[in-house]
Amino acid sequence: MINILVVGDSCIDEFVYGGIFRMSPEAPVPVFQPVKKTSNGGMSKNVYNNLKALGVDAFLVTNREEIIKTRYVDAGYNQMVLRVDTNDVCSQIDEALRMNICNNHYMGYNFDAMLISDYNKGFLTKNDIELLCKSNNSVFVDTKKDLGDWIFEADFIKINELEYKKNHELLSDKGFEEKLIVTLGSKGCRYKGKEFPVKEVPVKDVSGAGDTFIAGLVRGYLDTNSIEKAIDFAQKCTTLVVQKHGVSTVTIKEV
Repeated sequence: MINILVVGDSCIDEFVYGGIFRMSPEAPVPVFQPVKKTSNGGMSKNVYNNLKALGVDAFLVTNREEIIKTRYVDAGYNQMVLRVDTNDVCSQIDEALRMNICNNHYMGYNFDAMLISDYNKGFLTKNDIELLCKSNNSVFVDTKKDLGDWIFEADFIKINELEYKKNHELLSDKGFEEKLIVTLGSKGCRYKGKEFPVKEVPVKDVSGAGDTFIAGLVRGYLDTNSIEKAIDFAQKCTTLVVQKHGVSTVTIKEV
C-alpha cells in the first residue's frame, strides 16, 4: 500500500444551490433563493480525500480552526454568483509536530511521499515548507505563496500559468525548470517545455480541480516513477472531476 502524508491548510467547502428570479427592491442586487446545500472538506482535506479515493493510504496534518468557503450557485445556469469566506486564517503548525514529520516518518508510519498543499492561510510559513522539503524525500508542493529560493529543495512544484508568469524571472534560473509542472487550464499542462494537452469535455465545475490534479500526480508518480506518465494520469483524473458539480473526487475505478 502506498503511504502519502498531506500537509497544509484545509477548510469546509459549502455550495448553496438556488435560483435568481428577481432584483431586490431595496438595492440593485439580485435576490437569491436557496434550494439545497452541500458540504465537504476542501483545500488540503480535498487533496487527502482525492488520494483516499485513488486507493492511497493517506494521512493529513492540518489546522484545527474551521475555515469555511461558501459558494452561492445559480443552479439554472450553473454559475457562481457569490463566495463568502469565513475565518480565512489559521494558526501556524506546531513546531514539535513539524519536527515529528521530518525524515519520512509520522505517527509510527513511514510514508513514500509528502504532498504540501499550501493555500497560504497561515498554517505553513516559507521556513516550514523549506524545512519539510529538506528533511523528506519525494516532496510535491502546491503553494499559493510567491516562490523563492526557500522552495528549491522540493522535488516537484505544481503552479498555474499565471503563477509561472509572476515568478518567471526567478524560475528561469538553472534547476527550477526540472521541478515545475505548469497547469494551463483547459489546455492541459506543461513540463520542461513539453505540453500535455487534454481532451475537451463538458465542464460543470472547476472548484478543487487543482487538488485532484496534484493527488493524481503523486499517485501516478509513485506507481510509475515517471513524471510524464504521472502527468497523464493526473490529467485523466482532472478531466473526470471537472464534469462533476462542486468540490469532488474521482475513484481509481473511474480512472
